[in-house]
Amino acid sequence: MNRRALLSALLTAPVLASAAVDAASAAEAPAGATGLEPLALANGWLGERRTAAGLRGRVVLVDVFTFECINCVRVTPNLERLYRRYARTDLEIVAVHTPEVPSYQSRLAYLARQRRAAALPWPIAIDNAARIWRAYDVAAWPTQLLFDRRGRLQATIVGDGDDGRVNDAVGRLAGRA
Repeated sequence: MNRRALLSALLTAPVLASAAVDAASAAEAPAGATGLEPLALANGWLGERRTAAGLRGRVVLVDVFTFECINCVRVTPNLERLYRRYARTDLEIVAVHTPEVPSYQSRLAYLARQRRAAALPWPIAIDNAARIWRAYDVAAWPTQLLFDRRGRLQATIVGDGDDGRVNDAVGRLAGRA
């Protein structure tokens, strides 16, 4: 196996292994979702697949983003700080990549390369068909959705520059405010 084929196999294996979509996710979720169920609508995952049931008991921050969005890039350092502070005990971050330019931003090789370059430690749901985007009525990148330990939507924060509000909401939901 040549080097390029080996690299391609290594980059796609985690996604292919987790790309199976259960039958319940084949249908569109209704718009205005207030729970974690729309994550099942992902086309695949970079990293370990997350389910609504598997996330119960933890505060969940869903970050709807695209890699090349400057506003998305600006919120990443704050998400990394929250991850370092809370991830071991209280917080699960799940990114949802919804491409702005699907012609190339939906390609697996692109996504794997961007994730590696960004060194994001949390899983990324691939939302190439914008099904998760529509289920949560997202209108802009980035959008952060904060869920309590029972999987109920508690806050929606759109855009960058609102790190304090995100931090306060995570602290409150984690019981550390």
